[in-house]
Amino acid sequence: MKLPARVFFTLGSRLPCGLAPRRGAFSRLDPTGTFEKEMIGRIPCGRLGTVEELANLAAFLCSDYASWINGAVIKFDGGEEVLISGEFNDLRKVTKEQWDTIEELIRKTKGS
Repeated sequence: MKLPARVFFTLGSRLPCGLAPRRGAFSRLDPTGTFEKEMIGRIPCGRLGTVEELANLAAFLCSDYASWINGAVIKFDGGEEVLISGEFNDLRKVTKEQWDTIEELIRKTKGS
């Protein structure tokens, strides 16, 4: 995307792009829904993005408010990349009771 963005920018245009799942395409690629369920399980917000959310992002990127943005990679994944790229991924497995214990221990420490 950076090369096309640079080329289009010299012509006075910015280049936003993206994709969102569509029911027709998804149902043909994943007729059982298994892949979609696994994918949603990896997304911290627990759902796929909507066409409307992508449209809102595209409208912003095409507006004068985003005139300084060009050739940028904007993560539009519900937090999935952040989740899979950190060393704290296993914290998702901590139960509420364990979090409560951790919080209690932290609050007992000096300066908390």
